[in-house]
Amino acid sequence: MNYFSSNFKLGILGGGQLGKMMLYDTRKFDIYTCVLDPSADAPSRLACDEFTIGDLLDYDTVINFGKQVDVLTFEIENVNVDALETLEKQGVKVFPSSKTLRTIQNKATQKLFYRDHNIPTADFSRFAYTSEIDEAIDHGGLSYPFVWKSARFGYDGTGVKVVRNLSDLTDLPNVECITEKLIPFKNELAVIVARNAQGDVKTYPVVEMEFHPEANQVEYVICPARIPDAIAKKAESVALKVAAEFKHVGLLAVEMFQTETDDILVNEVAPRPHNSGHYSIEASYTSQFEQQIRCILGLPLGNTESKVAGVMVNLVGAENHTGNVVYKNIENILAMDGVTPHIYGKKQTRPFRKMGHVTIVNKDIAVAREIAEQVKRTIEVISE
Repeated sequence: MNYFSSNFKLGILGGGQLGKMMLYDTRKFDIYTCVLDPSADAPSRLACDEFTIGDLLDYDTVINFGKQVDVLTFEIENVNVDALETLEKQGVKVFPSSKTLRTIQNKATQKLFYRDHNIPTADFSRFAYTSEIDEAIDHGGLSYPFVWKSARFGYDGTGVKVVRNLSDLTDLPNVECITEKLIPFKNELAVIVARNAQGDVKTYPVVEMEFHPEANQVEYVICPARIPDAIAKKAESVALKVAAEFKHVGLLAVEMFQTETDDILVNEVAPRPHNSGHYSIEASYTSQFEQQIRCILGLPLGNTESKVAGVMVNLVGAENHTGNVVYKNIENILAMDGVTPHIYGKKQTRPFRKMGHVTIVNKDIAVAREIAEQVKRTIEVISE
């Protein structure tokens, strides 16, 4: 099939920053793109060939959009899976598949999948409603501390809470959820696996994620992870097993814990480009976004090695700031060597909203990490 400068149409469900960054590469290859998003101001609107406003969870909207394209993908998990399944039956190629997304969309079914396929993960319990947790504690089936996770629609730290006592449960929504044993860990790691329909597979280097203590969001992604080779190999082999069991086509970001005893446990996965791979635009031979396009179109996979060490800093809205966004001191970080800001195009900021990221590249990972700290202290995402 001729994808380049042709009548071929690639459809993307979701027009957020991940879609926007994927469109850098469809532009490079002159691949015709159609994007569906509920917001008229979506970051992707300017970079695609056709932009449609519509609800990603509405069955008919997704069907009508999907019928017009040759290959359909998504940059967000909260889309109508029944519609994807119908489109597959009608001959539209959907990558990653509706089957994979259906399993991943719900954290309870995702965890059961790991258990059924002997993939190491933290012990967990499922609940139809949060209100049932009290009973499990009373009967000794569950003890503090544990992690509560909403089964659906959690992202960037929403839908996750560490529960240390009864009062921590009071404000939680009464929804289908899981509880997980709180794992003491040394590191949070991630591996992005790229796999095309022919079964060719490549992995990006293991990255280390440093989290913001309050927002439960990644503050720094460090590549390569500062861990022994043996641990990196173990993390990579677990990630490859997860992708193989899903028979995944596309990118699969596998987030993992390195425990105090150096076991590797899968935390969760994302079947799309992921925050842990943003560094790759500047630091890798092939960015994760170009790789996603190669995967879903069945093209040869690109080189996943890093050219240089990279650290990624998330730019999130400052606390107590809501309204029209201002990137304070951005000129100061542009003056630093190896520093590249990416602004996502969201006009309105609010506390902890992801507004952009900054990549810092350097031959020396320690130097890159120091500059990242400086970047973090310098730039502020505030409102007018």
